[in-house]
Amino acid sequence: MDDVAAASAAVNDDPSDESLMAAYAGGDVPAFEQLYGRHRLRLHRFLLRQLRDGALADEFFQDIWQRVIAARLDWKPDGSFSSWLYRIAHNRLGDHWRALKHRPPAPENADERAARIPDPDTPERSLSEFEQRRLVQLALDELPDEQREVILLRLEQELTLEEIGAITGVGRETVKSRLRYAMDKLRTRLGSAEAPQA
Repeated sequence: MDDVAAASAAVNDDPSDESLMAAYAGGDVPAFEQLYGRHRLRLHRFLLRQLRDGALADEFFQDIWQRVIAARLDWKPDGSFSSWLYRIAHNRLGDHWRALKHRPPAPENADERAARIPDPDTPERSLSEFEQRRLVQLALDELPDEQREVILLRLEQELTLEEIGAITGVGRETVKSRLRYAMDKLRTRLGSAEAPQA
């Protein structure tokens, strides 16, 4: 029981993202390393799903963390650190899409690339799990940009509607609406994909 209590106390002693960022702004480099460790996989996965290009996702990933480093002295704990981080990512993606004037089509080998994305949460994947993920990714790719972004922020990053609104610059009701439409489209698409072939 003492080990369980000690482990529970250790978990409760973990500093919040916001206190780590404040410590980093004060010069505590290990605090940044802890923040980076907490958010790197989810941020990279988010970028990879948005950009569908591993090299470009890597470039954006580095750029976003560089922006975090550069803005550390100006950071104010008005909201959560993760909202701030994904706001930086949202703005960087917006700059990219505006520069291109359109979202590029998925590469011809998108399915193969999606299949190679490592998933640390499930080290052994069965064929049916792979097929389900592939179908979900294809369905996500068909969503309009705004709907795809809010659904990834909600489901993968587990952000609140308010946090998503702060990141995307729209109101809570708009976020709710985009989520509802995205979920309806995903259900329809995935439902028809699972229907038996005649």
